[in-house]
Amino acid sequence: MSASTPRVIHQAEAEQLLQRIDVRQAMRDMFRELASGQALQPPQQQVEFPAGGGDFINYLGVLASQGVYGVKTSPYLVRQPKALVTAWSLLMSMHSGQPLLLCDAGSLTTARTAATTAVAVDALAKPEARGLAIIGSGAVAQAHLRYVADLRDWRDIRVFSPNLNAAKAAAFAAIDRRARAAASLDDAVAEAEVILLCTASGTPVLDPARLANPALITSISTNVAHAHEVPPATLAQMDVYCDYRATTPASAGEMRLAAERHGWDSAAIRGDLAELLSGAAPRPDYRRHAFFRSIGLGLEDVALANALYHLSQS
Repeated sequence: MSASTPRVIHQAEAEQLLQRIDVRQAMRDMFRELASGQALQPPQQQVEFPAGGGDFINYLGVLASQGVYGVKTSPYLVRQPKALVTAWSLLMSMHSGQPLLLCDAGSLTTARTAATTAVAVDALAKPEARGLAIIGSGAVAQAHLRYVADLRDWRDIRVFSPNLNAAKAAAFAAIDRRARAAASLDDAVAEAEVILLCTASGTPVLDPARLANPALITSISTNVAHAHEVPPATLAQMDVYCDYRATTPASAGEMRLAAERHGWDSAAIRGDLAELLSGAAPRPDYRRHAFFRSIGLGLEDVALANALYHLSQS
């Protein structure tokens, strides 16, 4: 193998190595480096295929403190009976200019998405929060529970999804015995102080206006164009936070639509994770809902790929 041949890691090996990494701490460290200027986060690149065939998104990032940069490319391929989404990360050396790692990033994406939400929950949720709701039932939703389970002394963890069957409910209970299936969305969020939206929906799944009490609501991304899990018009009624204010508003579906149709200004964002972890952004006072939006950053992928690379080398 030549010096320029990257280490190739497929899904099974990636999942084994991932179990030995503190992903949540890796995300915290990365956002602190972003705050200190030791990391760079360029905007996402989204390219649509011809004739409605789907698209691909490139997630870029530079982790100068570690001497690496990289890109994760994730295609969304329209096909029947359902679309196909894959993801691969390429890690490059800033010293030699050579490729270090090519890794199936499917499981890594799930882990870094959930861990980033967990970092936000730890920074933004009320210390006394006891009610947790998870909307969604797939691998990403289950990973969210895994990473937030120990962040607060949860009294009640309710899970809802139209696709939540007995097997999936059992999977949540195996992660945390406090988790139980909710009969409806309203039942899931009725007493929740933290609500994690973990769906692949391109349209709203929760209207914050229906909630009885102020809560922290978190939302993630999917490849669907303009995807959003809350109505865009509701942003003006919430304290809005995001993973990175310089890039998120241009990619997050509800933020783009809120700006185009409802006069919302991204200057209203109260803080991002780099600012929250460095103490430069205020915490919410919960006189109204707090909303955290994550689009998934290339730096998250680079940081996790770098951790995977060093672990595989050892």
